[in-house]
Amino acid sequence: MTIYADNAATTKTSKKAIEAMLPYFDKIYGNPSSLHTVGQEAKEALTEARERIAKCLGAETNEIYFTSGGSEADNQAIVSAAVNGAKKDKKHIISTKFEHHAVLHTLKKLQKQGYEVTYLDVHENGIVTANEVKAAIKPETCLVTIMYANNEIGTIQPIAEIGKVCREAGVPFHTDAVQAVGHLHIDVKEQNIDMLSLSAHKFHGPKGVGALYVKKGIILSNIIEGGAQERGKRAGTENIPEIMGMAAALEDAIADLDKNSAYVKGLRDKLIEGLSKIPHAKINGDLEKRLPGNVNICFEGIEGESLLLLLDAHGICASSGSACTSGSLDPSHVLLSLGLPHEVAHGSLRLSLCEENTEEEIDVILEKVPEVVNYLRNMSPVWEDLESGKKAHII
Repeated sequence: MTIYADNAATTKTSKKAIEAMLPYFDKIYGNPSSLHTVGQEAKEALTEARERIAKCLGAETNEIYFTSGGSEADNQAIVSAAVNGAKKDKKHIISTKFEHHAVLHTLKKLQKQGYEVTYLDVHENGIVTANEVKAAIKPETCLVTIMYANNEIGTIQPIAEIGKVCREAGVPFHTDAVQAVGHLHIDVKEQNIDMLSLSAHKFHGPKGVGALYVKKGIILSNIIEGGAQERGKRAGTENIPEIMGMAAALEDAIADLDKNSAYVKGLRDKLIEGLSKIPHAKINGDLEKRLPGNVNICFEGIEGESLLLLLDAHGICASSGSACTSGSLDPSHVLLSLGLPHEVAHGSLRLSLCEENTEEEIDVILEKVPEVVNYLRNMSPVWEDLESGKKAHII
């Protein structure tokens, strides 16, 4: 039995998404920029997909730009706001310490170019408040970029409130909503969101395709130069099959959102309750304001990498943090931003569930995780020191 509990890294492409893609490989296969009939058929499909995705977000059709995924969308949104700000002598950006690296690395690059960045604390519960954002805004602030839901600990930010603060201050607000879209109700107009990034493979769509919502009136800077695709703002022939798969997957996710959310929350809460019984373990992030399927927990006295490998041997696919940094030996910057010490952050486990997970799978996880944790602790000289009193327990 293989138990896939790493849906925050990627989801299995749904049958509906696959079925939606197939005709665009060999039947409607034209280049949407071509003027002939075959090309115009593809263009019609592209327009239809843009309309469908816009409707899912509460946006206008011409406010959706297709990208290769969330990272590209994040880069283009942030760079565009920075360029627009510089034209008005505004070079200050507000973000948080636990953003995805697609955001953090872009901000660091801008800092080298003379921009000032304020990184807000997210506190022990992994939440930043609208008042903290308001207090950080300055006359020269050109962008606030705060993720909708964290990819590691699953905490959900007060996006509508933050958006309202930014709107009142006249500051553009971007949110990396890669983990949120398809899992939470989103309306960009009601929530005062100016730019939003999403990626299809986080809600059972294909990999390598995403979108950027940009409120009408905001000028985009090109990240990829070349042709005039995406109204001249993103060069490269549009990936029609995957765009159609993304539209189908998003519609499907939103149609069943409430039902799936309630089911997955039940599985999540059962996992949290069971894993919390392991001695010297700590659930990370707010228990209520978190994604339906996210469980993030630290176990004192073990290394997360060993935990993952042994769980994999039992058929359980999990992670210790973001898949984008899985090759790093450093502890998660997200967990460190919560105030966890290095030695505790190293022993993290992220389980991310979806509607395809079962009660039976949760029971297996609750059986195997304590076994593996105990096995690793019995081998660990660090755990021996903790238990003997040579060192004090942190958790």
